[in-house]
Amino acid sequence: MPVITTVEDLHRLYRRRAPRMFYDYCESGSWTEQTFRENKTDFQKIHLRQRVAVDMSNRSTKTEMIGQEVAMPVALAPVGMTGMQHADGEILAARAAEEFGVPFTLSTMSICSIEDVAQNTTKPFWFQLYVMKDEDFVRNIIQRAKDAGCSALVLTLDLQLLGQRHKDLKNGLSAPPKLTLPTMVNLATKWRWGMGMLGTRRRFFGNIVGHAKGVGDPASLMQWTAEQFDPQLDWSKIEKLRDMWGGKFILKGINDPEDAVMAQKLGADAIVVSNHGGRQLDGAMSSIRMLPSILDAVGDTTEVHLDSGIRSGQDILKAVAMGAKSTYIGRAFIYGLGAMGQQGVSSALQILRKELDMTMALCGERDVKALGRHNLIVPQGFEDPTAVI
Repeated sequence: MPVITTVEDLHRLYRRRAPRMFYDYCESGSWTEQTFRENKTDFQKIHLRQRVAVDMSNRSTKTEMIGQEVAMPVALAPVGMTGMQHADGEILAARAAEEFGVPFTLSTMSICSIEDVAQNTTKPFWFQLYVMKDEDFVRNIIQRAKDAGCSALVLTLDLQLLGQRHKDLKNGLSAPPKLTLPTMVNLATKWRWGMGMLGTRRRFFGNIVGHAKGVGDPASLMQWTAEQFDPQLDWSKIEKLRDMWGGKFILKGINDPEDAVMAQKLGADAIVVSNHGGRQLDGAMSSIRMLPSILDAVGDTTEVHLDSGIRSGQDILKAVAMGAKSTYIGRAFIYGLGAMGQQGVSSALQILRKELDMTMALCGERDVKALGRHNLIVPQGFEDPTAVI
């Protein structure tokens, strides 16, 4: 076993162990992947201010997200088909998050169902909703999330239509994978993954099979999911969903100040500055570059979180110092899960916290809540989305 000291170490191990189609599903963006790349590289344009002769003892990375205490300003983002990256993946990731003290968000398009995760964890998790055309299904899944004790609903707004992801189309992405000759050849080299999948009954979209009308086998499942994302989702429907849920309400996929203001008017407990990890509108601005203008638009009355591009504790620090209340990780925890299961997710979280803690100290801060723009050197024009830097 190699020595694991960075998220990138987990990434390399994950790449060796995961089937190609699921690795590509995680590690790709739409179209030319410009936004996917810039989500990461724009973080590198922000530099840190080193401070010395400061008492660095008794440091804390603890903070709150929508009133919930968290061990560091991080939540596990909803990732579709997590249970295809590793057998029972959503359950394992939820357990790791619970043990560490950060929120886990279950995707509508998860392999393990809401009920599976609830039965295998002891604390409430968050549920992410994709709005489908089938209104009965939407009402039912919201009620299922309530019955499972989910403590927040995360409504994703930027997937009314599925962005074209060339690698997924070429790989024939499906859950479970279709056994074409190239797929079988690749799976034959992924024996750890295969043994895990043979040992679990969870191989389909658990929130959909048995819950959506007419979905009883893989063929009907894939047809249903391809046709069901609601292109008519608008602010009036979002308001109805907020009322239907009646609890903590987070709107994810905000990447423009005007949309942020609309989300604020609807009374969202938090908004997530996100471009879906570069998997939807290719050519959209990176989340970290859009963060300042969105913060200016909503002020301090609505929590602003950020995802897309977080790969290190330094990225977390930069996002928080730029004004985000917290961050979400998707690919970073998937790397750990695909590499080493629950232990890998725990390792990813531990690495991120260590990097965050050490960087915070070398910037002269002892409390993550004290981070601010005074800790950063931001290039001229970075905060103006129309500027060239």
